[in-house]
Amino acid sequence: MEDMTKLLSEFTVGESGRIVKVAGEGRIRRRLFDMGVTPGADVTMKKKAPLGDPIEVTLRGYELTLRKVEAACVEVELK
Repeated sequence: MEDMTKLLSEFTVGESGRIVKVAGEGRIRRRLFDMGVTPGADVTMKKKAPLGDPIEVTLRGYELTLRKVEAACVEVELK
């Protein structure tokens, strides 16, 4: 079976998975890593603003709010 991956920005509320890759340019990537968005971490989409930006996820036991541009840098393997 092929691994099913998608970007965190494409998640719907309630979807979850494990982070496999964090892309992005220096500043955004560094910010994501500083917030604990790293490969191997489990992530669940909790809330999405009406226009899709920002989103709220649960990661490493805490709630984290991300902008859509940041979430688009995070590739997640669906559970």
